[in-house]
Amino acid sequence: MTFSLVVRDGERFGIVGSSSSPAVAARIAHLRPGVGAASSQNITDPTLGTSLLDALAGHGDAERALAEVTGAARNEKTIAYRQLTVLGREGPGFAYSGPHTLGTYATATTEGAVAAGNMLCGTHIPDVLLAAYQEATGELEERLLAAMKAAVAAGGEEGPVYSAGMSVVADVDWRVTDLRIDWADDPIDRLGELLDIWLPQRDNYVTRGLDPASSPSYGVPGDDR
Repeated sequence: MTFSLVVRDGERFGIVGSSSSPAVAARIAHLRPGVGAASSQNITDPTLGTSLLDALAGHGDAERALAEVTGAARNEKTIAYRQLTVLGREGPGFAYSGPHTLGTYATATTEGAVAAGNMLCGTHIPDVLLAAYQEATGELEERLLAAMKAAVAAGGEEGPVYSAGMSVVADVDWRVTDLRIDWADDPIDRLGELLDIWLPQRDNYVTRGLDPASSPSYGVPGDDR
């Protein structure tokens, strides 16, 4: 019921995903500045995303992190129901789809990116996500959105999607972008509208966190954002 894309762009990591289920980004998106990014989807166990990042933080090897998490004794009874992706500071992304992954499912990996989906209209969707992202221009968030739009245009899930989200980490200890449409008939379009509002302000909110005295709106009456 979900398709997602995880990417590395220099020192930044980003995730975009969509689903027929509500609030998908609250469960699948896992990012850690300076470490990597992961998705945990399909009958989702969000703790697996945290486990992947913990493993990456320990040794930096995405393939090894995935093997450790999927092979852990505590997961042996449930891992067959999960679909996971993981991407580190260098190299390609890696993906796992358990034999009980729902419907038509597929993954695609390349240097600095990995895509996965389940309950898809066809196995081509992860490849569409990767290709569209690589062909897009602009800010990382804009390229992630372009990939998602292309996947939906290519058929997306078997049925309609109702939630979508996008997150990016950079060189601070929080998500510099974290946008969600938790339930809507047109979540991808709504996500694009929200991104149009957010992007011109994104860097200012980083400045406010690091050095509020120099932030653009500091001292403006009525502005306590």
